[in-house]
Amino acid sequence: MPRLIRSRLTRRAVLGTGTAFTAALAMPAISRAQARPVFGHGVQSGDPTATSGMVWTRPDRASRVTLEVATTESFGNARRVADMTALPDSDFAVKALLENLPADQRIFYRFTATDLSDVNAVSEPLIGQFRTAPTEKRNIRFVWSGDTAGQGWGINDEGMRSYATMSQHEPDFMIHSGDTIYADGPMSEQQDFDGGTWTNTVLIDEVRKVAETLDEFRGRYKYNMLDDHVRSFNAMTPVYYQWDDHEVTNNWSSAKDLSGDDRYSEKSIALLAARGGRAFHEMTPISYTPAEPGRVFRQISYGPSLDIFFLDLRSYRGPNGPSMEEEMTPESRVLGERQVAWLKEALKTSTATWKVIASDMPIGIIVWDNFMEAAGAEAVANGEDGPAKGRELEFADLLRFIRDENIANTVWLTADVHYTAANHYSPDRAQFQEFAPFWEFVSGPLHAGTFGPGEMDMTFGPSVEFVKAPEPGQVNLPPSAGLQFFGIVDIDGETEQMTVRLMDVGNTELWSTTLDPQTA
Repeated sequence: MPRLIRSRLTRRAVLGTGTAFTAALAMPAISRAQARPVFGHGVQSGDPTATSGMVWTRPDRASRVTLEVATTESFGNARRVADMTALPDSDFAVKALLENLPADQRIFYRFTATDLSDVNAVSEPLIGQFRTAPTEKRNIRFVWSGDTAGQGWGINDEGMRSYATMSQHEPDFMIHSGDTIYADGPMSEQQDFDGGTWTNTVLIDEVRKVAETLDEFRGRYKYNMLDDHVRSFNAMTPVYYQWDDHEVTNNWSSAKDLSGDDRYSEKSIALLAARGGRAFHEMTPISYTPAEPGRVFRQISYGPSLDIFFLDLRSYRGPNGPSMEEEMTPESRVLGERQVAWLKEALKTSTATWKVIASDMPIGIIVWDNFMEAAGAEAVANGEDGPAKGRELEFADLLRFIRDENIANTVWLTADVHYTAANHYSPDRAQFQEFAPFWEFVSGPLHAGTFGPGEMDMTFGPSVEFVKAPEPGQVNLPPSAGLQFFGIVDIDGETEQMTVRLMDVGNTELWSTTLDPQTA
């Protein structure tokens, strides 16, 4: 396969080329005749490496989808990569892995769809772009957050503005830390809150009830991509996706009991999880291992300065509950034995300066399985403040390993709790003390109800250095309240200092810190 020619075109130059190109990225193609296929949900890219990246789109009918790739906006050096067939069994969604790409290069890709029933019916082309990872040190900027379209807060006249705010920072990529959809959160035309009424100006049938069928799970992803800000962001910025509970249903594990939930006619959590997992992989540009097509945990190397380790705290957990076992058992696990073994080996062999561990749930923030009764562990912490027990045992073992192997510069990023915070963990404050100090940064929601802050469990000695959340007594604040959050991480290409900023939807910098890299 020929190697692409390096282009001098910069991201800033692309963004400055005027409204025509920006509009082409932001909006789905509008056909001149109704007979033409239409890309109604835009394009996405994801999991970029130094030599590859996944790209995704979805025409509105059975089509042959042509994919071209280039290193210039004009597509003057384009090469045709693949023809894919969009069929009903995948809800017409298609994605492809672009390989043999040049490192640290702006890549442009273009989809065109031809109706399988009428070869003369050809769509308007739809364009997206992403940048491959570097192989040499340079400045890196990325954003992270989670929790999209939750608690019934859908697309109103302003849309999902956090995505537009993140775009202003021109990130190399985004980490979506889970709760990419809310399959268990029905939406209606209007939703009242203290001080007003929220109007969902965009609704589709699939979001009016809890998701049970495969098409209803798929519909949740398609709904989010009806938002202009989301489509525009996706066309410009690659995303590394994780999943958490709401991709299936609230607080799900294999032991989840839906027998008392009248919203569900399908009571099998195993079947719902299978459908939710399939929709997640079909409707996002997450990469896949052919032997393990449903795998979510993975490592991405982003040049000499950064490795990212994406965790999955949902698929391998034991039942939610008290989490008070004093010895490791299958029931006490939340990462799972195989994932822990993978993570240890990956961290130990990483040569990157910074090791970012992207976790879909926090470590020391108490997340109750039964929120109303403040009972049972849904995340890691059990709320006891004492020696490590239950799910904390797995993390105690991991943190001890990181210390004993002299693995320097680990930073944890997470979401899930619907507020933003900076938590510093130290053995000096902890009940379990066999670890080196580290930071955990929390962000979200992107477009969902705001809650918190949560109580802290002192097993690992967290200190809340910053928190922004609703005032006491306020729960499920709408996105219009302004408490929607994301984080920005900058790594300096020369000093390799890491600066973390916590931001809100209005683009206000709420708090920041700069971390110096340490030598192992």
